[in-house]
Amino acid sequence: MQDLVLRDDTGHVARLRLNNGARFNPLSLEMIDALADAFRLIASDDRIRAVILAAEGKAFSVGHDLRQMQRARADDDAGRRAYEALFARCAGMMQMIPDLPQPVIAEVQGVATAAGCQLVASCDLAIAADTARFGVNGVDIGLFCATPMVALTRAVPPRAAFEMLVTGDFIDATRARDLGLVNRVAAPADLPAQAMHLAQQIAAKLPAAVRMGKRAFHDQLRLGLSEAYHHAGGTICENLMLPDTDEGIAAFLEKRRPRWAGD
Repeated sequence: MQDLVLRDDTGHVARLRLNNGARFNPLSLEMIDALADAFRLIASDDRIRAVILAAEGKAFSVGHDLRQMQRARADDDAGRRAYEALFARCAGMMQMIPDLPQPVIAEVQGVATAAGCQLVASCDLAIAADTARFGVNGVDIGLFCATPMVALTRAVPPRAAFEMLVTGDFIDATRARDLGLVNRVAAPADLPAQAMHLAQQIAAKLPAAVRMGKRAFHDQLRLGLSEAYHHAGGTICENLMLPDTDEGIAAFLEKRRPRWAGD
């Protein structure tokens, strides 16, 4: 059986690739579990400072495996339990991405729809080919994309998300960038190099500061303004107490490159 998720490391960057391109990389139970396994390994790998999530084939991901979902519905009770298990496992995998200590960059070379769009929205950053398209078009077959909606509404303005959800319309990469779903748009031939450049730029920073910062970034989003400032204040004080941060400040004042312990 083929590996559904491939991993290649370049220095401090791990590049994961969805590897079922012949079927447009559906998020089957097996693919969900393979991604979760890959994220667990990366989370405990101190060598890795940034992650790229890419895909083989023409599509990034077409979302959940509808054939697998249809087969699961043997009867109302069994089908309901199967669906609940599927979406719980998928939600758990999606939430692993913001919980990872390393920033995750989606490298989107083709269409990302339904749960595939959810996967992009769950990443910390995204770079898309100018030929990529994004949609949550389950409504076209009578299935409102309720779970993809959760990540999408946290990445783009609510009215834009709702329009996508109720019309099923796709947006192109430029529109996705304008809405904040992706950070940058690249020519298809330049996409892998640009994603790697961004990942290596992140990987060159002090790892402890980036890890603290990512955790604080996601934590403060869930808080009110006053609580967010309180939480962020604790993080920046913790960061300032690191010896490597002291070295970084000294290097800046002395107009030299910092000599961090991990480099």
